[in-house]
Amino acid sequence: MTIDISSPLTLPCGVSVKNRIAKAPMTEGLADEMNRATARHETLYRKWAEGGAGILVTGNVQVDRRFLERPGNVVIDQNGGIEELRAFAAAGTANNTLLLMQIGHAGRQTPRRVNPQPVAPSEIPLALPDSAFGRPRALSAEEVEDVVARFAHVASIAKETGFSGVQVHGAHGYLISEFLSPLANQRQDKWGGPLENRARLLREVVQAIRQEVGPDFPISVKLNSSDFQNGGFSHEDCLQVVKWLEEDTVDLLEISGGNYENPAMMIGGRGADEIKGTTIAREAYFMDYAANIREATTVPLMVTGGFRTRAAMDAALLEGNVDFIGIGRPMCVDTDAPNQLLANKEAEAIAYEQSIKPSKGALGWFCLNIIRHADGLDADKNMTGGDAINAYLVNEENTAAALIDRRLD
Repeated sequence: MTIDISSPLTLPCGVSVKNRIAKAPMTEGLADEMNRATARHETLYRKWAEGGAGILVTGNVQVDRRFLERPGNVVIDQNGGIEELRAFAAAGTANNTLLLMQIGHAGRQTPRRVNPQPVAPSEIPLALPDSAFGRPRALSAEEVEDVVARFAHVASIAKETGFSGVQVHGAHGYLISEFLSPLANQRQDKWGGPLENRARLLREVVQAIRQEVGPDFPISVKLNSSDFQNGGFSHEDCLQVVKWLEEDTVDLLEISGGNYENPAMMIGGRGADEIKGTTIAREAYFMDYAANIREATTVPLMVTGGFRTRAAMDAALLEGNVDFIGIGRPMCVDTDAPNQLLANKEAEAIAYEQSIKPSKGALGWFCLNIIRHADGLDADKNMTGGDAINAYLVNEENTAAALIDRRLD
């Protein structure tokens, strides 16, 4: 049978997905001052659901409001907002779309303006010059157990409020990824040392969620193929972890790589040097790693990063090493990019990042266009990178100030 992006697929838990396009998780920054979902999430995710993707993965929904990836994250931590989550879920599941809530804990990558003392496996700060992140303190064993319980609780709320499934964020240097890395995790207890112990947090989170949500609710994990750091979480480590995750009944693995210290998940990051030219030529950054992972597991795989043409997407699916094509930045601008790709085998998503000047403004440029869609506006394709840098910083400072003011009330 010929497989292309229009082909449906049934996940191991029995849930069917209408096609092979997935909106990748991207931080939105749209929560209110209590870190609750808002009508802006509803507007944004309805657009994305109507855009045609089979799967939408949300941006970070945090399990602990003390430790955020970004001031505007949604958090589920005794802060209310249940009805707002129901509206969010209803919008994102329109058009027979599978909506996965990405669940995470920022760990030591909590910005200083959110919390000057984040937490981590060990008291090892990020190796970044002029860091925007404070020196972390190590979690106690009891606090690690609490993290597991928090993930399970948030997953239960996701199911209760109508989300189709969840994705555990185990990549990009956030807390679970930190536990996996021997550079960040130098504990001497059952949570550190050999890979079996470093992977314990991820596995116990997945197992606790499965116990909470039952056998037919999709659980995904976002996992680094490698941290691309000497002495860090390696590709060989990844291959063993995916075998364990299959035992733990995970339904979908999203393959990525890197962290804030080595951002291989962004093209041009230092880890990009390790990504073979042949892979870049066929667009997907992590496909060579996915081929190895496919040999280690039968769990459906999603690869995000670089795909732009329908032809390359179909070719990757036909090779059999990937089951879902993740699309990120194009959907910040063209929310109906999946429909365009599905309608025409010659279609190509626009690589807007190639025309943003200066290029260092690209992150802000895409984030601000997400916000425009959430406000019911069209994307601003004429925004310069310089304009984006300034406007993005103002937005983040205002969001952080509102959060701090609320905590002081």
